[in-house]
Amino acid sequence: MRGGIWESATFHPQAGPPSANAAYPPSVDLDQRAAAKAAAHAQHGARLRLDWGPTGGGSIAAAADIAVVVDVLSFTTTLSIAAARGMRVYPFGWKDERAASFAAERNASLAVGRFEARSLDRPTASLSPAELLRSEPVPRLVLPSPNGSTICAALEADVPDLQIVGASLRNRTAVASWLRPRIADGASVAFVPAGERWPDGSLRPAVEDLWGAGAVLDLLRDTIQRDETSPEAEHAAAAYRAVVEGGPDCLRDALRQCASGQELIAVGFGDDVEAAAELDGDDVVPLLTADGFVAAGPA
Repeated sequence: MRGGIWESATFHPQAGPPSANAAYPPSVDLDQRAAAKAAAHAQHGARLRLDWGPTGGGSIAAAADIAVVVDVLSFTTTLSIAAARGMRVYPFGWKDERAASFAAERNASLAVGRFEARSLDRPTASLSPAELLRSEPVPRLVLPSPNGSTICAALEADVPDLQIVGASLRNRTAVASWLRPRIADGASVAFVPAGERWPDGSLRPAVEDLWGAGAVLDLLRDTIQRDETSPEAEHAAAAYRAVVEGGPDCLRDALRQCASGQELIAVGFGDDVEAAAELDGDDVVPLLTADGFVAAGPA
Protein backbone atom coordinates (compact mmCIF):
# COMPACT_ATOMS: atom_id res chain seq x y z
CA MET A 1 0.00 0.00 0.00
CA ARG A 2 1.68 3.18 -1.16
CA GLY A 3 1.93 5.89 1.44
CA GLY A 4 1.18 3.51 4.32
CA ILE A 5 3.41 3.09 7.36
CA TRP A 6 4.74 -0.21 5.96
CA GLU A 7 6.02 1.34 2.70
CA SER A 8 9.72 0.63 2.21
CA ALA A 9 12.11 3.53 2.43
CA THR A 10 14.12 4.48 -0.65
CA PHE A 11 17.64 3.08 -0.43
CA HIS A 12 20.55 5.31 -1.47
CA PRO A 13 23.83 3.34 -1.48
CA GLN A 14 25.93 6.40 -0.79
CA ALA A 15 23.90 7.15 2.33
CA GLY A 16 24.09 3.62 3.74
CA PRO A 17 21.14 1.33 4.55
CA PRO A 18 17.92 2.81 5.95
CA SER A 19 17.36 2.63 9.68
CA ALA A 20 14.86 0.21 11.20
CA ASN A 21 12.41 3.09 11.59
CA ALA A 22 12.94 4.67 8.14
CA ALA A 23 9.75 3.13 6.72
CA TYR A 24 7.59 5.19 9.06
CA PRO A 25 6.64 8.81 8.35
CA PRO A 26 7.88 11.38 10.90
CA SER A 27 4.33 11.79 12.25
CA VAL A 28 4.40 8.24 13.67
CA ASP A 29 6.34 8.32 16.94
CA LEU A 30 8.44 5.50 18.34
CA ASP A 31 5.70 4.27 20.69
CA GLN A 32 3.21 4.07 17.84
CA ARG A 33 5.71 2.19 15.72
CA ALA A 34 6.39 -0.32 18.47
CA ALA A 35 2.68 -0.78 19.14
CA ALA A 36 1.91 -1.31 15.45
CA LYS A 37 4.66 -3.89 15.12
CA ALA A 38 3.65 -5.72 18.31
CA ALA A 39 -0.02 -5.84 17.31
CA ALA A 40 0.82 -7.21 13.87
CA HIS A 41 3.07 -9.96 15.20
CA ALA A 42 0.64 -10.86 17.99
CA GLN A 43 -2.06 -11.59 15.35
CA HIS A 44 -4.61 -9.86 17.60
CA GLY A 45 -7.25 -9.87 14.90
CA ALA A 46 -7.50 -13.67 14.93
CA ARG A 47 -8.81 -16.08 17.56
CA LEU A 48 -6.85 -18.95 16.02
CA ARG A 49 -3.20 -17.90 15.59
CA LEU A 50 0.12 -19.55 14.90
CA ASP A 51 3.76 -18.62 15.24
CA TRP A 52 7.04 -20.43 15.74
CA GLY A 53 9.25 -21.19 18.69
CA PRO A 54 9.66 -19.43 22.04
CA THR A 55 9.72 -15.88 20.66
CA GLY A 56 6.86 -16.21 18.19
CA GLY A 57 4.89 -18.32 20.64
CA GLY A 58 5.32 -15.76 23.39
CA SER A 59 4.15 -13.01 21.06
CA ILE A 60 0.88 -14.66 20.05
CA ALA A 61 0.16 -16.28 23.44
CA ALA A 62 0.51 -13.13 25.54
CA ALA A 63 -3.13 -12.15 24.96
CA ALA A 64 -4.52 -15.64 24.23
CA ASP A 65 -6.59 -17.89 26.48
CA ILE A 66 -5.03 -21.21 25.42
CA ALA A 67 -1.66 -22.19 23.95
CA VAL A 68 -1.25 -25.42 21.99
CA VAL A 69 2.42 -26.39 21.85
CA VAL A 70 3.45 -28.83 19.10
CA ASP A 71 6.78 -30.69 19.04
CA VAL A 72 6.13 -33.84 17.01
CA LEU A 73 9.73 -35.15 17.11
CA SER A 74 9.51 -35.55 19.92
CA PHE A 75 8.42 -33.74 23.14
CA THR A 76 4.65 -33.53 22.66
CA THR A 77 4.49 -37.01 21.12
CA THR A 78 6.24 -38.42 24.20
CA LEU A 79 4.06 -36.22 26.43
CA SER A 80 0.90 -37.60 24.81
CA ILE A 81 2.05 -41.17 25.42
CA ALA A 82 2.99 -40.39 29.02
CA ALA A 83 -0.35 -38.73 29.78
CA ALA A 84 -2.24 -41.62 28.16
CA ARG A 85 -0.35 -43.99 30.47
CA GLY A 86 -1.34 -42.01 33.57
CA MET A 87 1.93 -40.18 34.18
CA ARG A 88 2.23 -36.64 35.52
CA VAL A 89 4.83 -34.83 33.40
CA TYR A 90 6.86 -31.77 34.33
CA PRO A 91 8.39 -29.71 31.51
CA PHE A 92 11.93 -28.48 32.01
CA GLY A 93 14.32 -26.74 29.68
CA TRP A 94 17.68 -28.23 30.60
CA LYS A 95 18.99 -31.77 31.04
CA ASP A 96 21.64 -31.05 33.70
CA GLU A 97 22.01 -30.78 37.47
CA ARG A 98 19.16 -28.26 37.56
CA ALA A 99 16.81 -30.87 36.10
CA ALA A 100 17.99 -33.44 38.65
CA SER A 101 17.30 -31.03 41.52
CA PHE A 102 13.93 -30.09 40.03
CA ALA A 103 12.98 -33.78 39.81
CA ALA A 104 14.16 -34.52 43.36
CA GLU A 105 12.07 -31.65 44.75
CA ARG A 106 8.98 -33.18 43.16
CA ASN A 107 9.76 -36.80 43.97
CA ALA A 108 9.78 -37.43 40.22
CA SER A 109 11.87 -39.55 37.87
CA LEU A 110 14.12 -37.66 35.47
CA ALA A 111 13.87 -38.84 31.87
CA VAL A 112 17.19 -39.93 30.42
CA GLY A 113 18.47 -39.01 26.97
CA ARG A 114 17.81 -41.18 23.93
CA PHE A 115 21.36 -42.48 23.67
CA GLU A 116 21.63 -43.06 27.41
CA ALA A 117 18.40 -45.06 27.37
CA ARG A 118 19.78 -47.23 24.57
CA SER A 119 22.83 -48.11 26.68
CA LEU A 120 20.76 -49.37 29.63
CA ASP A 121 19.80 -53.01 30.06
CA ARG A 122 16.07 -52.34 30.31
CA PRO A 123 13.59 -49.86 28.77
CA THR A 124 13.70 -46.56 30.68
CA ALA A 125 11.61 -43.39 30.46
CA SER A 126 13.26 -40.97 28.05
CA LEU A 127 12.43 -38.33 25.45
CA SER A 128 12.12 -41.21 22.95
CA PRO A 129 8.40 -41.95 22.47
CA ALA A 130 9.13 -45.53 21.39
CA GLU A 131 11.26 -46.10 24.49
CA LEU A 132 8.51 -44.67 26.70
CA LEU A 133 6.00 -47.07 25.16
CA ARG A 134 8.29 -49.99 26.08
CA SER A 135 9.18 -48.83 29.60
CA GLU A 136 7.25 -49.24 32.83
CA PRO A 137 5.18 -46.12 33.54
CA VAL A 138 6.29 -43.90 36.42
CA PRO A 139 3.91 -41.73 38.44
CA ARG A 140 5.84 -38.48 37.98
CA LEU A 141 8.29 -37.68 35.19
CA VAL A 142 10.46 -34.64 34.49
CA LEU A 143 10.84 -34.51 30.72
CA PRO A 144 13.46 -31.98 29.56
CA SER A 145 13.76 -30.93 25.94
CA PRO A 146 15.34 -27.89 24.30
CA ASN A 147 12.27 -27.09 22.22
CA GLY A 148 8.73 -28.10 23.22
CA SER A 149 9.44 -28.55 26.92
CA THR A 150 11.36 -25.27 27.09
CA ILE A 151 8.51 -23.40 25.39
CA CYS A 152 5.91 -24.86 27.78
CA ALA A 153 7.97 -23.90 30.83
CA ALA A 154 8.55 -20.38 29.48
CA LEU A 155 4.88 -19.79 28.66
CA GLU A 156 3.88 -21.02 32.10
CA ALA A 157 6.30 -18.56 33.72
CA ASP A 158 5.60 -15.58 31.48
CA VAL A 159 1.84 -15.65 30.75
CA PRO A 160 -0.34 -15.89 33.89
CA ASP A 161 -3.66 -17.74 33.57
CA LEU A 162 -2.76 -19.17 30.15
CA GLN A 163 -3.98 -22.74 29.65
CA ILE A 164 -1.24 -24.79 27.97
CA VAL A 165 -1.82 -28.13 26.24
CA GLY A 166 0.49 -30.41 24.29
CA ALA A 167 -0.57 -31.59 20.84
CA SER A 168 0.89 -34.07 18.38
CA LEU A 169 -0.35 -36.21 15.54
CA ARG A 170 -1.08 -38.93 18.09
CA ASN A 171 -3.69 -36.87 19.97
CA ARG A 172 -4.87 -34.32 17.41
CA THR A 173 -8.56 -35.36 17.54
CA ALA A 174 -8.62 -35.37 21.35
CA VAL A 175 -7.10 -31.88 21.46
CA ALA A 176 -9.48 -30.53 18.81
CA SER A 177 -12.47 -31.98 20.67
CA TRP A 178 -11.28 -30.35 23.90
CA LEU A 179 -10.81 -27.00 22.16
CA ARG A 180 -14.17 -26.90 20.37
CA PRO A 181 -16.43 -25.87 23.29
CA ARG A 182 -13.85 -23.38 24.53
CA ILE A 183 -13.61 -21.74 21.12
CA ALA A 184 -17.41 -21.67 20.96
CA ASP A 185 -17.34 -19.77 24.27
CA GLY A 186 -15.03 -17.16 22.74
CA ALA A 187 -11.56 -18.43 23.66
CA SER A 188 -8.56 -17.42 21.55
CA VAL A 189 -5.97 -20.12 20.86
CA ALA A 190 -2.27 -19.70 20.07
CA PHE A 191 -0.70 -22.63 18.20
CA VAL A 192 3.05 -22.83 18.77
CA PRO A 193 5.00 -25.22 16.53
CA ALA A 194 8.23 -25.61 18.46
CA GLY A 195 10.68 -26.13 15.62
CA GLU A 196 14.25 -27.31 16.13
CA ARG A 197 17.60 -25.61 16.69
CA TRP A 198 20.55 -25.11 14.40
CA PRO A 199 24.00 -25.59 15.99
CA ASP A 200 24.25 -21.81 16.52
CA GLY A 201 21.04 -21.87 18.57
CA SER A 202 18.83 -20.19 15.97
CA LEU A 203 15.37 -21.54 15.18
CA ARG A 204 14.95 -24.15 12.45
CA PRO A 205 11.27 -24.34 11.47
CA ALA A 206 10.45 -28.05 11.39
CA VAL A 207 7.78 -29.09 8.91
CA GLU A 208 6.52 -31.93 11.12
CA ASP A 209 5.48 -29.36 13.73
CA LEU A 210 3.61 -27.39 11.07
CA TRP A 211 1.78 -30.60 10.13
CA GLY A 212 1.03 -31.35 13.78
CA ALA A 213 -0.47 -27.92 14.38
CA GLY A 214 -2.31 -28.13 11.07
CA ALA A 215 -3.75 -31.54 11.99
CA VAL A 216 -5.56 -29.97 14.94
CA LEU A 217 -6.50 -26.77 13.11
CA ASP A 218 -7.98 -28.77 10.23
CA LEU A 219 -10.52 -30.26 12.64
CA LEU A 220 -11.52 -26.79 13.85
CA ARG A 221 -12.38 -25.28 10.47
CA ASP A 222 -16.13 -25.35 11.10
CA THR A 223 -15.94 -23.89 14.63
CA ILE A 224 -14.98 -20.34 13.72
CA GLN A 225 -15.33 -17.77 10.96
CA ARG A 226 -12.51 -17.81 8.45
CA ASP A 227 -11.66 -14.16 9.15
CA GLU A 228 -11.01 -15.13 12.79
CA THR A 229 -8.21 -17.49 11.72
CA SER A 230 -4.82 -15.96 10.95
CA PRO A 231 -3.25 -16.74 7.57
CA GLU A 232 -0.44 -18.47 9.47
CA ALA A 233 -2.92 -20.85 11.14
CA GLU A 234 -4.94 -21.33 7.96
CA HIS A 235 -1.88 -22.31 5.96
CA ALA A 236 -0.79 -24.81 8.62
CA ALA A 237 -4.12 -26.60 8.16
CA ALA A 238 -3.65 -26.48 4.39
CA ALA A 239 -0.15 -27.95 4.74
CA TYR A 240 -1.54 -30.86 6.75
CA ARG A 241 -4.32 -31.50 4.23
CA ALA A 242 -1.79 -31.49 1.41
CA VAL A 243 0.39 -34.13 3.05
CA VAL A 244 -2.48 -36.52 3.89
CA GLU A 245 -4.50 -36.18 0.70
CA GLY A 246 -3.14 -39.51 -0.54
CA GLY A 247 -4.04 -41.34 2.68
CA PRO A 248 -2.50 -42.05 6.12
CA ASP A 249 0.57 -43.72 4.63
CA CYS A 250 1.49 -40.42 2.98
CA LEU A 251 1.82 -38.79 6.39
CA ARG A 252 4.03 -41.60 7.66
CA ASP A 253 6.18 -41.42 4.55
CA ALA A 254 6.48 -37.64 4.85
CA LEU A 255 7.62 -37.93 8.47
CA ARG A 256 10.25 -40.45 7.44
CA GLN A 257 11.46 -38.20 4.64
CA CYS A 258 11.50 -34.80 6.39
CA ALA A 259 14.78 -33.49 7.80
CA SER A 260 13.96 -34.27 11.43
CA GLY A 261 12.78 -37.77 10.57
CA GLN A 262 15.87 -38.45 8.49
CA GLU A 263 18.07 -37.25 11.34
CA LEU A 264 16.46 -39.68 13.81
CA ILE A 265 16.52 -42.59 11.36
CA ALA A 266 20.20 -41.98 10.61
CA VAL A 267 21.16 -42.43 14.27
CA GLY A 268 18.98 -45.48 14.84
CA PHE A 269 15.74 -43.98 16.19
CA GLY A 270 13.43 -44.74 13.31
CA ASP A 271 10.95 -46.28 15.75
CA ASP A 272 10.44 -42.81 17.24
CA VAL A 273 9.32 -41.58 13.83
CA GLU A 274 6.91 -44.51 13.55
CA ALA A 275 5.47 -43.78 17.00
CA ALA A 276 5.00 -40.10 16.10
CA ALA A 277 3.19 -41.02 12.87
CA GLU A 278 0.44 -43.00 14.62
CA LEU A 279 -2.47 -40.66 13.93
CA ASP A 280 -4.90 -40.50 16.88
CA GLY A 281 -3.02 -43.21 18.76
CA ASP A 282 -3.82 -41.49 22.08
CA ASP A 283 -7.19 -40.21 23.27
CA VAL A 284 -5.76 -37.72 25.76
CA VAL A 285 -5.18 -33.98 26.22
CA PRO A 286 -2.11 -33.18 28.34
CA LEU A 287 -2.98 -29.98 30.26
CA LEU A 288 -0.33 -28.08 32.19
CA THR A 289 -1.36 -27.43 35.79
CA ALA A 290 0.52 -25.95 38.73
CA ASP A 291 1.78 -29.48 39.34
CA GLY A 292 2.79 -30.60 35.87
CA PHE A 293 0.96 -31.92 32.82
CA VAL A 294 -1.99 -34.20 33.55
CA ALA A 295 -4.68 -35.69 31.36
CA ALA A 296 -7.45 -33.10 31.07
CA GLY A 297 -11.01 -33.99 31.95
CA PRO A 298 -13.79 -34.37 29.37
CA ALA A 299 -14.22 -31.57 26.86
